[in-house]
Amino acid sequence: MTGDAGTRVAPPAEHAMWLPDAATAHLSGRSVAVRGAGALLDTVRREAQRAGMTFVDAGAQLVVEASAATGPEAFEISRADGTTRVRAGGEAGALYGWFHIVRLGAAAFADDLPTTTHEPQHALRMLDHWDNLDVHPVMGQVERGYAGGSIFFEGGRVRGDLSRVERYARLLASIGVNRVGLNNVNVHRREARLLTDDIGEVVRLAEAYRPWGIRVHLSVSFAAPITLGGLDTADPFDADVQRWWADAVDRVYAAIPDFGGFVVKADSEGQPGPFAYGRDHADGANLLARALAPHRGLLHWRAFVYNHQQDWRDRRTDRARAAYDHFAPLDGRFDDNVILQVKYGPMDFQPREPVSPVIPAMRQTAVALELQVTQEYTGQQRHAVYLAPQWREILGFAPFGDDGPALADLVRGGIAAVSNVGDDPFWTGHPLAQANLYAYGRLAWDARLHPGAILDEWIALTFGHDQALRRGIRSILDDSWRTYEAYTAPLGVGFMVTPGSHYGPSVDGYEYSPWGTYHFADRDGVGVDRTVATGTGYAGQYPSPWRERYESLETVPDELLLFFHHVPYTHRLRSGATVIQHIYDTHADGAAAVDRMIAEWDLLDGRVPSDVFARVRGLLAEQQRSAREWRDQVCTYFWRKSGIPDAAGRVIP
Repeated sequence: MTGDAGTRVAPPAEHAMWLPDAATAHLSGRSVAVRGAGALLDTVRREAQRAGMTFVDAGAQLVVEASAATGPEAFEISRADGTTRVRAGGEAGALYGWFHIVRLGAAAFADDLPTTTHEPQHALRMLDHWDNLDVHPVMGQVERGYAGGSIFFEGGRVRGDLSRVERYARLLASIGVNRVGLNNVNVHRREARLLTDDIGEVVRLAEAYRPWGIRVHLSVSFAAPITLGGLDTADPFDADVQRWWADAVDRVYAAIPDFGGFVVKADSEGQPGPFAYGRDHADGANLLARALAPHRGLLHWRAFVYNHQQDWRDRRTDRARAAYDHFAPLDGRFDDNVILQVKYGPMDFQPREPVSPVIPAMRQTAVALELQVTQEYTGQQRHAVYLAPQWREILGFAPFGDDGPALADLVRGGIAAVSNVGDDPFWTGHPLAQANLYAYGRLAWDARLHPGAILDEWIALTFGHDQALRRGIRSILDDSWRTYEAYTAPLGVGFMVTPGSHYGPSVDGYEYSPWGTYHFADRDGVGVDRTVATGTGYAGQYPSPWRERYESLETVPDELLLFFHHVPYTHRLRSGATVIQHIYDTHADGAAAVDRMIAEWDLLDGRVPSDVFARVRGLLAEQQRSAREWRDQVCTYFWRKSGIPDAAGRVIP
């Protein structure tokens, strides 16, 4: 980077996410004993040294040991006779216990520290990166990435300097993430070669993650036997295809013995898959799973499969139905090492949509819940939107009724999410978007954690314990998801975004397109009829009691009204407001809430680093502009459609 006179200008300093050195200040000068052998315990020793602790054999103020009869990632924290003790069931548990001591701060050494046990709710806690080795002409280097280029790849290869990847691995370990997918699920020609010619490049990334207990995965193309192997088919029943995959997997594990497995997007949005050979998804998934099985590798097969060439005139065609229609009949046919990776909702990571019925339907299949940390449809990290409250609602949803298990208990394949980091100095573009990455790891570990408590942890670890700062950031982020929902698409109808970029309002942007994301607004009403009685039948994919609740106008939750029903603008919500007045009110209130966010942030000037303050202030100004644009376009659109004025007398400026 050069200045006006051509002189070299240093790039802005990297702003660490949580865990700057100040977060471990309470450990400096204390004595520690780390007992046991192994690479992850060596990592704990290095972390203790970095924190300025003194190593002793006996009488330590902190003891970390891998000796307890618990799970390999579990640990117990206790205190007695002036010593705080971390007893873990394995090396990974000792590492996670160390980071818990860091989160506790000085309270970790208080004599009233209670004895607590900690074990992850899910054995697999994964982040998928949609990174490309080369810069894609449309999607850039990171597909749906809003924080710069890849931290892994540069110039068509793995970066020479992986020190930032190592720092990233430390951050992920601190929140319990134990798997990382390295490349885009839309596997392009260059990225495909990571499986074969460039496996040595993947080795370097695996080495960067290994000291932090994180295993790497690759996204691969179902057509790899053709594009890489020179075969004339990728038919899963073909013996040569089966042999090609087995040989390819053997080579990967010879290079990376702790390799995690593959992620596959097949027969979706143009990606190749088993349909070309008259086979189904179980046939395709089991092909790769059987190649991985001798090495105890996992296959993540994504359930995001639908027809993206739909006839918008046909109201019986429904993209929301697609995943269930494809996969529910296959339950019980997937091999044991197949994990069906299902987006949380039936559409595409909208600010509000119902939980996917695929998850409760697949009782004999390991299912992983997929979330999206990168804010594709929630402001693209130009808007401050804290997503933990949304994720907590999703994880707590009980598909079989209040007396049945929560969704978090049904996903035996763990939790996965699309990452939001890039090579931006602030890692996530918007500094406050770092809270989402932190919250994802914490909720993947324990879905019962409260989003507010997680946010407090992140603020303390990132900025310190300034109470005014904590209150200010809490006031900005606490309700930010609902604020974003208020000024964008109403009542669960979804989309209304600009095609392609998915940023900013375009109420009819996808309305007459083949992508199947419609709101069906006309002069009389708005919403999609997904009932069994008169619509697409989607509501019938749910088990009771939700099948009946979604089917009926009397019981469908207001926030999902337009997802399940086409209603008149004069239909009254439980709040007493009509649908049209709700649209006017919420869009005005949402835009006003962003004005208050700016006022709150301005009060924090001088309490956060100046570069952080300036970046957030600039992004809040963009959020304000965008929120007003959403308000004006949506309200004007529906006034013109309905002919019903705003009862509050508000006029679009």
